[in-house]
Amino acid sequence: MAKRIVESFIDDIDGSEAEGTTRFALDGISYEIDLSGSNREKLEKALAPFITKARAVRADRVGRGRRGAGVSARAVSREKATEIRRWAKAQGLPVSERGRIASTVVEQYEAAH
Repeated sequence: MAKRIVESFIDDIDGSEAEGTTRFALDGISYEIDLSGSNREKLEKALAPFITKARAVRADRVGRGRRGAGVSARAVSREKATEIRRWAKAQGLPVSERGRIASTVVEQYEAAH
């Protein structure tokens, strides 16, 4: 017997299909919300005036040990991967819908931003 399990994201704002989970923090509290591309853009636009004036702070790392085997220092979050894929497609670069994004594509994205 074959079984297919499909995981889909539903936009927490309007119930449409979401592209992924967006994480953000305010006053030391971290939040997650599943958003479509258009709602993520609305959130980014609303926060832009504050982000441009704010200082970026790296999250505290609990452990300082070596990375486990197979974990890349260049691994990107799900949200950033969605953003990189969207950018790469707009640039006409080949990028898969799922899985690891080629380091050359990530490097090109970082150079452009």
